[in-house]
Amino acid sequence: MGAGNGSSGRNKKVFEATIRNFLTPVKEYLADDTVTDIMINGPRDIFIERKGKIIKTNASFSDEGSLIAAARNIAQFVGRPLDDENLTMDARLPDGSRVHVVIPPSARNGTTIAIRKFFKVSLTLKDLINFGALSLDAARFIDICVFLAKNIIVSGGTGSGKTTLLSSIASRIPKTQRIIVIEDASELQINQEHVVFFETKAANDEGKGAVTIRDLVKSSLRLRPDRIIVGEVRGAEALDLISSMNTGHSGSMGTVHANSPSETLVRLETLAMMTEVDVPAAAIKAQVGSAIELIICTARLYDGSRKITHISEVLGVDEVGRYLTKDIYRFVQKGRNADGEIIGEMLPTGYVPTFYEDIERNNIPFPRSKFAAGS
Repeated sequence: MGAGNGSSGRNKKVFEATIRNFLTPVKEYLADDTVTDIMINGPRDIFIERKGKIIKTNASFSDEGSLIAAARNIAQFVGRPLDDENLTMDARLPDGSRVHVVIPPSARNGTTIAIRKFFKVSLTLKDLINFGALSLDAARFIDICVFLAKNIIVSGGTGSGKTTLLSSIASRIPKTQRIIVIEDASELQINQEHVVFFETKAANDEGKGAVTIRDLVKSSLRLRPDRIIVGEVRGAEALDLISSMNTGHSGSMGTVHANSPSETLVRLETLAMMTEVDVPAAAIKAQVGSAIELIICTARLYDGSRKITHISEVLGVDEVGRYLTKDIYRFVQKGRNADGEIIGEMLPTGYVPTFYEDIERNNIPFPRSKFAAGS
């Protein structure tokens, strides 16, 4: 035990030395809790994101050499290759922050680094209500869907708050259940008693030893999960996740990059078709339409705020192969205030989900009136 703690302490000291010696120009932003992202576009072009808005800083590195040295030092520390044959790197730093690097010649502006900072305090659905990202009734409805083990996909663009929302939702899973979480780089913060976290592994210098999200999804099915959560679905693992949702692993979750409920389903279909297994397109479409039950869309709006824009039920596929979705709650913008901030609220559309009887059978106090338009 003592040796492990000592090793952890040494790793932390090495990381702090890396920050001090190589990332000095952005050290103040790494320490600033109001900064969520640091974007380095070459040695003299550095931006940060603060409160949803991107701001150019006066920070700079002395030259490209010092910047690429910082990138390679980080790569060495996390054990990921970054060289003439590996021009990109995705890794998690010891403090939990996520870093992605692209080096020349692919990066024409010079070494490009994006750091998504990790915050130890995870947000709850109540926090999202207080921030104005979600209404009380919509949050309660999401909570009910998690309890009823509905298969949920959270979608949105980059930086729209998908991971934060998924962490909040997954933390509402009943404590008696076993959760397996699969990610490229661990970001999800799930406050539960029985959670198993898996992370992918890059191939070694000989191109061997890689462990993909798809490998981990397949392994998870043999580990008696109640719920499978894929941090970001972006490849052929979509087919395995959808298949598991259709064969008894209800209440599973994931995120995808998409901007609307219908686009989310098309994106999942496209990813599922990337598999080497020859599955007819119509069969994949039918599986997607039957596996996903709820889509929650997030967005970063023009004023920098992050909102949940749609909570929608998936109703399958129609006779001509179009996905059928119905919005249950939707964010409605009503204007802007004097500071340019968007004014709006999440409102019910009047549509009552097809599984409302499940809510009644479980004696959950959420009357039909909660879905009435204008309520």
